[in-house]
Amino acid sequence: MTTHQDNLWPDSFHRLSTVGEVEEVVGRPAGMIMRKQIGVLDAGCRDVLAYSPVAAFGYRDTRGVARTTFVGGTPGFARTHSLKRFSFPVPGPAVARGPVSLFFLLPGVGEVLRVNGAASALRSGETAVDVAEAYVHCAQAVIRSGLWEPPAQFQAAEPVLGDGPLAGAGVSDFLAASPFLAISTWDTGGGSDTSPRGERHAVARILDGHTLVLADRKGNKRADSLHNLLQDDRLSLAALVPGRSGVLHVRGRAAITDDPALLKTMALRGVPPHLALLISVEHAEVNSNDALADAHLWTPEGRTGHGRAPDMMALGSAHLAANPAGSGHGSARLIKLITAVPGMSRLMRKAVDRAYLSGLRKEGYDNVQVPVAAHHGDAPEGDAAESPLRPVRICEIRQETPTARTLVLEDASAEAKPFDFDPGQFFTLVTDIEGSAVRRAYSASSVPGATRLEVTVKHVEGGRFSTHAHRGLRPGDRLAVRGPSGSFHAPTQARDQLVLIAAGSGITPMMSMIRTRLSVPAADGRIDLLYSSRSPEDMIFGDELTRLATDYPERLTVTRVLTGRDGRLGPEGIRRWVSGLPLSDSAQHFVCGPEPLMDTVHDVLQRLGVPPERTHRERFTGAITAPAGAAAPQEVRVEQDGSLIGAAVVEPGQTLLDAALAAGLPMPYSCTVGNCGECMVRVRGGEVTRPEHTCLTPEQKAEGQVLTCVSCPLSTVTLDITDLSASPLLPSTRKPPVHEPCCSTRD
Repeated sequence: MTTHQDNLWPDSFHRLSTVGEVEEVVGRPAGMIMRKQIGVLDAGCRDVLAYSPVAAFGYRDTRGVARTTFVGGTPGFARTHSLKRFSFPVPGPAVARGPVSLFFLLPGVGEVLRVNGAASALRSGETAVDVAEAYVHCAQAVIRSGLWEPPAQFQAAEPVLGDGPLAGAGVSDFLAASPFLAISTWDTGGGSDTSPRGERHAVARILDGHTLVLADRKGNKRADSLHNLLQDDRLSLAALVPGRSGVLHVRGRAAITDDPALLKTMALRGVPPHLALLISVEHAEVNSNDALADAHLWTPEGRTGHGRAPDMMALGSAHLAANPAGSGHGSARLIKLITAVPGMSRLMRKAVDRAYLSGLRKEGYDNVQVPVAAHHGDAPEGDAAESPLRPVRICEIRQETPTARTLVLEDASAEAKPFDFDPGQFFTLVTDIEGSAVRRAYSASSVPGATRLEVTVKHVEGGRFSTHAHRGLRPGDRLAVRGPSGSFHAPTQARDQLVLIAAGSGITPMMSMIRTRLSVPAADGRIDLLYSSRSPEDMIFGDELTRLATDYPERLTVTRVLTGRDGRLGPEGIRRWVSGLPLSDSAQHFVCGPEPLMDTVHDVLQRLGVPPERTHRERFTGAITAPAGAAAPQEVRVEQDGSLIGAAVVEPGQTLLDAALAAGLPMPYSCTVGNCGECMVRVRGGEVTRPEHTCLTPEQKAEGQVLTCVSCPLSTVTLDITDLSASPLLPSTRKPPVHEPCCSTRD
């Protein structure tokens, strides 16, 4: 096709315009590189799609505009329909029928899976892709960029010369901080390619308000982008900054140059790139990206919270073995035999990683490292236990009442491990609902130490997670759990008497305490339960409580109050019940239910002379959502003991905690949903949003304390994470769980 390159660039920049010129510099790819390409989604590719939370996507919209963006947000966002087709939602302008391309990112892994094909629309509104080719792409771009390493500190960019798209708001600062991008190109034969590019510092450099230069360093010599640009000079790219949820979208036209003077300016330790792309930019804009925001790629749970990553070395070998026409039947059989040897994948991984580093050092990179081995498919089994998120699957669902059901969870991996917690603590459940990661905290109702965890969810009209749990979840579905969290739990000394007062779904942490105590045959200490519910049909665990009280008459008493028949449980009824108990001096009192009941019980116990240290309660309040912060990115600085320990950039809509964790800062946290108070810090400077109805007291708010997991910045902010455990206010901040749509916190 005819391009506009002739009048874009000065004559001083030599341009390459033929395949021969490009191959003279780049060379041709080895036959083995091309033989790793297959035309279907085999089992290994499907595993990658199930694991990957984010993909770069290059397409043209219905107006013919080239676009590159990041799609997804949760593992498995791309749904496989067959060996040749998969689909996923695409926000923004509609995707035109025709060539598209993607690469799927795996958190903590260097290699990516590239997939090219043709797009069409489904009735559901998703974009379907019919696969033309799929293959594993080498890790050099990811390693160069340090994509999975702690993000670099924010630095402002130099002023842009002249006007133009690259002089727009936030563009130059974003590019100065961006080490990684996806670049999309097209040929004239119906093909498309989206490739990763990475650099140790800024992946692209601004020459002026209209011109961007992108180094092209040595790789696997496929040079798909370069060959496409020789046919069609239009391109688009999407740049990202580790730790941030914004994306810089750029589109324009490009020329390939080998100009020595220009290449010299991009040299690393005296080694220049072999080529560069000069891009005449027509559009550049920084936008928030829901896929990156939802995926939490640079937080601990996003990096390691999806279980063991697919083995990309084994996948590439399988693709090579699947092409006997290119490699020969004997070679294909040999590859299969070699890769089947136990431990061979790990040895191949080490050899390839050494080759990556050796090649990159020859290019001038002096401080690169391969992604941590624990993120690869050959990681030891034990590493999975260190993940903040634990992948689980639903093995059973029990309908306790018409509005309450118990989810029985077990490890999603083949090896079942115990769930350790204190009776009464809670876990944060994470699942995908309509393409977004949703987190809610629920008390465990089972006995600690078992290989199955039980959480009981009461359906509340309008509750997003509880509605999904009751209407959408099925046995076999996968979730993730974080925890345990919370300080509302029974004491470890089994001889203490337990006095339990619960209402409605407040019985769930109590049930864990009861089951645990009664599971120890020789345990001392009786249990007395006062349980209020609207009707017998609404009494969660009603039949089991009857059976346990019958089986253990000397250890458990259960008193039921039916509010539909007897009216609400009032102070006189509570006083009469507590006063009638044979209380021991060490009895511990636990209460869980709606706030009016909590206040009533607290007053009654106080009048009866129960010491405050033996009274434990949870309060139900509205579900906490982080209010919107500033419309532009803001910097958060984190101090400890008066010293600055780091800074991060908080994107619009991102919480202080997410941004700080993504930057590798040592923030305190636990549940991540505003329930436990573990993320409380003090604001030393700046303004942040402060949601209502949190576990913070008026005194703590006056002290400048906030919960970072539900707070967003309104300006540049300085936070002090110095340990607050010595504060006399602390006992009312470390608070437990939630029974959606409310959060139960502890005074």
